[in-house]
Amino acid sequence: MTITVSTDGSALGNPNGPMGWAWADHSSQGEHAHTGDCDAGGATNGTNQIGELCAVLMALRAHPGSEPLVIETDSQYAINCSTKWVHGWKKNGWKNSKKEPVKNADVIKAIDAELRAREGSVRFQWVKGHAGNAGNEKVDELARTYAEDCRSGVRDGYLPREGWQSLLDSPYTRGTDVPMDAQLLLDGELDRAKYVAGRCMGGAPEESAEGAENIVPAAAEPHDTDVRASGPGEAAHAKSASGEPAHNTAPVRDTAPTQTAVAAQPALRHSGLHVGGAVRFTPPPESSPHFDGRPRRVRGYIEVDGLVDGDGTLTLDDAPFLVYQS
Repeated sequence: MTITVSTDGSALGNPNGPMGWAWADHSSQGEHAHTGDCDAGGATNGTNQIGELCAVLMALRAHPGSEPLVIETDSQYAINCSTKWVHGWKKNGWKNSKKEPVKNADVIKAIDAELRAREGSVRFQWVKGHAGNAGNEKVDELARTYAEDCRSGVRDGYLPREGWQSLLDSPYTRGTDVPMDAQLLLDGELDRAKYVAGRCMGGAPEESAEGAENIVPAAAEPHDTDVRASGPGEAAHAKSASGEPAHNTAPVRDTAPTQTAVAAQPALRHSGLHVGGAVRFTPPPESSPHFDGRPRRVRGYIEVDGLVDGDGTLTLDDAPFLVYQS
């Protein structure tokens, strides 16, 4: 049985507008293993090209197996990158005809690897956009909606790791909001299957369902109003969750928490809110007899429980500073 999938990318105000990507099956019938009949993601910044490529990559990864796969897209760029230009770029050390680094190379390399590794054949089919093709119309709507949701803060960014890498290496990285789970993915602290299972519109695949409760999930639904918690006039105070000084606890360290620690903790998710302003830790690092005069790096999460004023101000009072246990 041949599987047919539509893919699309969208960027509002391309380039460097909120971006979206999507894929969708043409039929829900069949025994092939994947994470649902569609999926979509995006980011606060990006380009239409990155969105198009991310859609192809995610569609390939969602449809492994021996069945023939047809990918329908209205992007000649995505087709040429995947089937034509890639061969010359590989020979030229991923430099283009101008001897410049190939744009979006991380995603294109990943697509090439998926195409070569897939047991079943893959064929790309160009379709005219906005011309009544049901599959194309569906993924266009999914991608555009996700981009709009990223712009409004309703949803967090969701890209494959290679998509984040291409975006952050591009001229359009300034102001990009990288969610916590995506940063863990980039840092190698969260594996791809768990990242996708926590975000995919279709839910976790059957083979990855075990342990899915430990996945860092997608963003929470937004509040009725878009409040923005800002730093209060006086500095906040924080301690570690155990009550011990934050600078003396073992989990507070220069390196990121291990993946094992991430999986063992209750799930955390980004609320869509952001916090800014000065934060004061007590006791301070200089109170330690081992203090060497240099700033201490910490990585953790401030537990907030209070009322946010209309101007976005929330005054913290001895709020716990949470860290993953080693």
